[in-house]
Amino acid sequence: MTVSTPQVDKIKEVFERNFAERGELGASVSVWRDGEEILNLAQGWCDRTKQREWTADTMVPVYSATKGPASAILLMLLEENGLTPQDLVVRVWDEFPNKNATFAELMSHQSGFAALDKKASVFDYGAVIEAVEQQAPNWPLGDGHGYHPRTYGFLLEKPVRELSGKTLGEVWRERVAEPLGLDFWIGLPESEFGRVATLYPGKMDKSDLESGFYKEFNQEGTLVRKAFGSPRGLHAVQEMNKQEAWQAALPAMGGVGTARALAKFYQAAIGRIECFSHDVLEWIKTPVIQGEDRILRTPTRFTCGFQMDPLDDHGSKLRHNYGAALEAFGHPGAGGSHALGDPESGVSFAYIMNQMELAVLPGPKSLEMIAAI
Repeated sequence: MTVSTPQVDKIKEVFERNFAERGELGASVSVWRDGEEILNLAQGWCDRTKQREWTADTMVPVYSATKGPASAILLMLLEENGLTPQDLVVRVWDEFPNKNATFAELMSHQSGFAALDKKASVFDYGAVIEAVEQQAPNWPLGDGHGYHPRTYGFLLEKPVRELSGKTLGEVWRERVAEPLGLDFWIGLPESEFGRVATLYPGKMDKSDLESGFYKEFNQEGTLVRKAFGSPRGLHAVQEMNKQEAWQAALPAMGGVGTARALAKFYQAAIGRIECFSHDVLEWIKTPVIQGEDRILRTPTRFTCGFQMDPLDDHGSKLRHNYGAALEAFGHPGAGGSHALGDPESGVSFAYIMNQMELAVLPGPKSLEMIAAI
């Protein structure tokens, strides 16, 4: 179903412009409102050979856009086990080294494990958990926050396994993806390999090099560089095109799915589709921390696992990655994938593509659509 409104027409216009002027190769956008999909656009090609057409059923790795669905799973399990985000992590994970950290602090990037000193591979779960348990926090608890780009998935995975006896990807399929019919996987089965588009890296321009983030990212030994380098593995885009990456079930960066699935998930996350309890919905949308981000080098604002736009001293948004509504939340992924939900309007949105960009935060390809909404 596609509803014809000025907003929908504007989204279509931006979508077409992304191909005509911004080098898009293949992409999908899905918009839902109050439990129904009101727009789905899919266009382009799954790879540069132009042998496979991109459709609404095409899936692609979405990097950190995985963090939203993964975070919802831990929140669900906390409630079912009589816990809340205010409980200490050590109640579930005995060897967690930051003994005073709560789940809310863990999930809002405050606990200080953005980077690991001990080398470990993203494909070796045990080695990464051991490295976390031996790691001194990157900063003192209570002294701000910093985005955990790669370790975050392991910080979710360990308590999920302790609480459920299953992997996070298994719980995701059983409790959310299958009941809601979501084509989104944290651990892709072989039967779905043929639907995955090929990712292509973006090109860096001068403005990227001049940003505070990239200056530190390109400097050896900085916390920013270490955070994006540990655990090791899957640093190059071409590695994310391998079946091993799709199957690895990494909750921070390994999700593979469609725009429709991500947008429908956010309908559940804002309570327009039944899935999560009242308490879980509150935890998803309640801000926990705001301030200068030690890793992204810009102001950020987090709930338990989801991003919101940061506010100034007067309560106005500093940017509009999640539209105009103050309560809107979501999570972007490296290269340009983006998804969000707005509890006030009942709207959710997702955009996925295979021609990546380099900006850390969402770019005009998705932001102009969000502005139209």
